Amino acid sequence: MTDEENGRQPPHRATIARLRTAGLRVTPQRRAVLSAFIDGASSHLTAEAVGERARREVPELARATVYKALAELTRVGLIQIVPGPGVTRYDANPDQDHQHFQCRCCGVLHDIKVVGLGELQLWEGTGFVTERRTVIFEGLCPQCAQR
Repeated sequence: MTDEENGRQPPHRATIARLRTAGLRVTPQRRAVLSAFIDGASSHLTAEAVGERARREVPELARATVYKALAELTRVGLIQIVPGPGVTRYDANPDQDHQHFQCRCCGVLHDIKVVGLGELQLWEGTGFVTERRTVIFEGLCPQCAQR
């Protein structure tokens, strides 16, 4: 039975190719973890939320398998860890240039584009080598701001 016949969306062909290029087999467990990001309204999921969603497809999926799959998918660049305080969240948005806005009322994490991030620099002479700039804005989302 195909993914479509089972009522679930299959991982995109490019995603499958990327897994194989990285030397990873396309297992039912990895498919279920990937589909957790496709099927839900939020793409900023905790490992626990990924596990809950993935178990809809593979009920016997172990917690350790979810964590291992998340680590592998992060390593090959299919998902990324959202930096910040609190519980670790994973993001399937492949756009490396997007940033995040965390609503302090409802807690939802939103993808946003930031103007002027390219000008943000460290003070000269620090010795740090910047590989990526990550900014998390905090405040009220439009829905919570209207309450």
